[in-house]
Amino acid sequence: MDLDDFRWLLTDEGQALLADATALVAEGGGPLAAASALRRTTTPERAAAALTQVELRERAAAKFADLAPRMYFTPDALEQATRLRVAQHRAGRAAAFGARTLIDLGCGIGGDLVAAATAGIVCAGVDLDPVRVAVAEANLAALGLPGAVQVADATEVDHRGFDLAFADPARRSGAGRSFRVEDWTPSWTWVQGLLARDACVKVAPGIPHALVPDGVEAEWVSDEGEVKEAALWAGRTATVARRATVIGPGGLATLTDEDDPGADAVGVRAVGAYLYEPDGAVIRAGLVTAVAAGVAGGLVDPRIAYVTGDDAFRTPFARGYRVLEELPYREKQLKAALRERGVGRLTIKKRGVDVTPEALRRRLALSGDAEATVVLTRVAGEGTALLVEPF
Repeated sequence: MDLDDFRWLLTDEGQALLADATALVAEGGGPLAAASALRRTTTPERAAAALTQVELRERAAAKFADLAPRMYFTPDALEQATRLRVAQHRAGRAAAFGARTLIDLGCGIGGDLVAAATAGIVCAGVDLDPVRVAVAEANLAALGLPGAVQVADATEVDHRGFDLAFADPARRSGAGRSFRVEDWTPSWTWVQGLLARDACVKVAPGIPHALVPDGVEAEWVSDEGEVKEAALWAGRTATVARRATVIGPGGLATLTDEDDPGADAVGVRAVGAYLYEPDGAVIRAGLVTAVAAGVAGGLVDPRIAYVTGDDAFRTPFARGYRVLEELPYREKQLKAALRERGVGRLTIKKRGVDVTPEALRRRLALSGDAEATVVLTRVAGEGTALLVEPF
């Protein structure tokens, strides 16, 4: 998006055009019809800018909920932006730490600035992209929030005057998204320097534990069962080594390495009456055995992230299943057993076995009226099929 076109969109005339674009799209006439109607009163570039914002606001609802219709976006920055509930959790941690001021070193379209400002933190942001800076400014203004944003190189900004520095390095190379720290911008070396003080850095959930510097807390965060990010907390903000934070309909829950007695304490045991599937953030944080301890259970296999126990527990850190019976693991016998039970709609969950659920479901060709869930995994090193039901 052109910077001049975006700035024009913020004028009274531009806002009227944006309102017209929103109404035209809501009427359901289609993008071509809407573009044609808008071009009767403005340039193709401005019509495209308005319609792009309408489309991006619709897409942004998944991340920004009811704030999305008042905000502005660019396609790539929206993709990279933190989901609002995750950003609010991070801002809440920063406020609890006592941060009164925060600088976002690479603020994008300002999603994290919005969360921090809403939490009462005085915040500032910098970004190299003038369009993103203009969008971030517009978002703070549209939501009535204080904050300053300017075009600057994050690696050259003196951030020592702020209580907390936050950064979300770009994790892309010329070939697209990259999981190699060598491809980060700013560089991993710069990130390590930032983590030598009170700071928080958003990183990919797949960051290896060995890469986390000593004394830095790694927090994996999931929202509605989907792992969204990891965050590295440094300086006085680091309270433990590893943390899993789960955000769901009931609120937020957190589990740390201090809750984990270790694999030797929980052990490996035979499958009991219940099976537990730990949340992805728990698995990433290496806290599966903490879940096992919490449900008075054990592991089904030392290398598999399933927990089993004899009692039913409701925990935010895992989904629970009642184990109905063990079925044959071999495909032909499994097919016969499922058909015998009249199963036609089958959910296949698997862990630690070389199975593609979609392909297996096609090969089973079930046609009954019943619905079932089968877990395919290893128990004590052996392939096992368990018929379960969620509770």
